[in-house]
Amino acid sequence: MYSTALTFQSAAAHRAWLETQSRLPKGFRTGTASLEFAPVEVPSKRARMNLSLVALERPSAAFAAAFTRNAFPGAPVLVGRRRLAEPRLGALVVNNKVSNVCAPGGEAAAERICAEAARLLGMAPTEVLPSSTGVIGWRLPVEAMLAALPAAAGALQGESALPLAEAIMTTDLYPKVRRAELPGGASLVGVAKGAGMIEPDLATMLVFLLTDADLPREELRAALAEANEASFNCISIDSDTSTSDTVALVSSAAGPKVDAAAFRAALRQVCRDLAEDVVRNGEGVHHVIRARLEGAPDARAARALGKSLVNSPLLQCAVAGNDPNLGRILCAIGKLAGREGMPLDPARVRIAVGGEVVFEGGAMRLDPEKEQRLVAHLKAAEMYASAPPPDGLTFQPPHRHPPHERCVEIAVALGMGDGACEVLGADRTHEYVTENADYRS
Repeated sequence: MYSTALTFQSAAAHRAWLETQSRLPKGFRTGTASLEFAPVEVPSKRARMNLSLVALERPSAAFAAAFTRNAFPGAPVLVGRRRLAEPRLGALVVNNKVSNVCAPGGEAAAERICAEAARLLGMAPTEVLPSSTGVIGWRLPVEAMLAALPAAAGALQGESALPLAEAIMTTDLYPKVRRAELPGGASLVGVAKGAGMIEPDLATMLVFLLTDADLPREELRAALAEANEASFNCISIDSDTSTSDTVALVSSAAGPKVDAAAFRAALRQVCRDLAEDVVRNGEGVHHVIRARLEGAPDARAARALGKSLVNSPLLQCAVAGNDPNLGRILCAIGKLAGREGMPLDPARVRIAVGGEVVFEGGAMRLDPEKEQRLVAHLKAAEMYASAPPPDGLTFQPPHRHPPHERCVEIAVALGMGDGACEVLGADRTHEYVTENADYRS
């Protein structure tokens, strides 16, 4: 999925590259502030929250958004859906640490924060889109957030999106930023957060895409829907759809008019790159799994089969252990095909891992030498190996940057039709369990 081949030898090298990606398009400013608070639900616990503003120099009619389909959506998602009917959008206000999901008075809290942000920026409250990520069920510390908003507004700058990308992180190991240059000097910059509770069904993942390309609202909304299908809707870390997933695309229209096809191509690439960044930065992820499905009855079936594959706990564990236990692949594909009544003929199926054909003509094609090559492929895709935690409790990765972009490559040809899809997933490690066992404590 990556547009270029990237390898980073250190966190400093990765950050230097992020800075080259982060120049804001014309007409945008971002500012962040931090605050401490004690959750009402756990008053003995001190917590730190980052609060961020994305402000347009002038409110714009050209904006789009896609939200989670989870049936327990967060208050910011409910407010955000209403904002789509508004004539203009002038700002986004984003917080981490607390997701504002099913908390008492959640929508009123989100609207209060939007209203104060609007007052500081000189716009209408309905021109501000809220977005939150973090612990589900906790109430927002509204008074502390209102007190911190002037600092975020005072920090507004028009140079870099990197402070925003850093401020929206929760369990992410590193920030995620991608950009594309557009004809005539326009640009598109995207930032994302997300590491766990990730199987976006859009439409806890947040993505903000900013452009100065002058395009109408209808084109932005169509382009975002198309890009989502080929990117964020084709990834999974743990098969759980967040209550807060949001992808927002905003144009300042401060740049030139851009050909719609060129913009769609750039948006697809930025979204695909960010989607892979999210998976590679998943909680406890050691391997990224890329599953290419072709020959399915249709594209929808291909994606469902790919998701069944990357979401298989047994396959995830085998990959984590660099164990090419290929029966896990057959099980995951056959499970969904059988459940959905797909007329799968094993004699027509071909499966390859790392370019090695492992199943063809209805039978496994394995030998000792191939087994060794498969193990080598898995190890080459590993970003880092598990090591016992020094305190017996907390796993710490040896780095906070992506060392490479290699994947465990699985290709499946079903011989049933023209449907095809590429899905990204990840392995399941001790670190993932530890992270989610201790998430709130």
